[in-house]
Amino acid sequence: MSRPETKRMIDEIVHGSFVKEGTMVAFPTCFPGASTPIPADESHITALESTKEGVIYGGTSGRTVHIFVAMFHGVTGVVFDLGWLDGYEECRRVFCTESDVIAFVRGSRGWAFARCPLQPLPFDLIQEWGFTRPQIALSPLRLPAEPIDASIQGDTALVSTANSLLTVDPKTGKIAYGHDLKCVGKMAREPGGGTIGVGGDYLWRFRDGELDAQWTRLPNGSWSSGAVQWSTIPGTQEMYLADDEGGIFVLRADEPSARLVARTPLTPVGPMAATFDGRLFGFCGEGISRLFCYDPGDGQLRDLGVAVSVLERRRYGYQFGAATCGRDGELVFGEDDDLGHLWLYFPRIKKIHVGSPEDC
Repeated sequence: MSRPETKRMIDEIVHGSFVKEGTMVAFPTCFPGASTPIPADESHITALESTKEGVIYGGTSGRTVHIFVAMFHGVTGVVFDLGWLDGYEECRRVFCTESDVIAFVRGSRGWAFARCPLQPLPFDLIQEWGFTRPQIALSPLRLPAEPIDASIQGDTALVSTANSLLTVDPKTGKIAYGHDLKCVGKMAREPGGGTIGVGGDYLWRFRDGELDAQWTRLPNGSWSSGAVQWSTIPGTQEMYLADDEGGIFVLRADEPSARLVARTPLTPVGPMAATFDGRLFGFCGEGISRLFCYDPGDGQLRDLGVAVSVLERRRYGYQFGAATCGRDGELVFGEDDDLGHLWLYFPRIKKIHVGSPEDC
């Protein structure tokens, strides 16, 4: 126990097990001090989406699906439960259009799109506050096979199954067109407005009503189990893609070729999101997942430890089901656990090395 290497190991275990850089805040699914959180067994957060104004929408899974809105900028600081959907137990995806939030949900009543209007930004949630719970419209889906994922392009929805890509009207649930296409794992919306997915040996792209089933060949990796994760770097054409074995790839939507840049220490790769400077943050591993960061500046991927919050709520975070980037570059993760919280992560600010005038 007196050896120097033993002390270093103890310090690493004690101080290196939990998040080692940046700050995490676990925020409850309510208006703290004014409303109650979403019930514990209905609060597994499995879908998140941000609007261009920085308002966050999400969906939960569990005994009943809830759709919620979250605001963390200006004079806000609130999660508001927009409503719940009896007979539905899983929220697979949430999308924001110009006017609506649309959720792709499943339950004992089958699959459906749920839709309600976006919420305006309140004036002042410190001095006065109030919300109106909207009516949620449901459009049941009659699908020929069990779906894998969904995406939204304008007024059209895409639903992928193992052997087809379906074009669906999200307002009526009617299937407009079907394409024979093998689909694996999650789809992603590319910066140019199209949708990209994994199928066979290729990445396919659906854009402007046209399907390119062999848009670009998949790089060497593991793509069979469907544990595919995506993230777009805000304001760029670059996208991150993770395969089944923890490989992290970079793909440019305007130059379709993916290259391996890093590999996570644990698998599977969970939800991930990139911030404005191109750094990618996400979770990996089962049971107790760990936060990782890939920095394109130095090409290194670092294990940042297990999530822990000592602000707002003192809580450990073990499982996460969704991620998005906030208005100011903070990351927002949805906790996929009983009494799930929204976790705000503020990454460490990167050091800038300013040279002397002689160096200019």
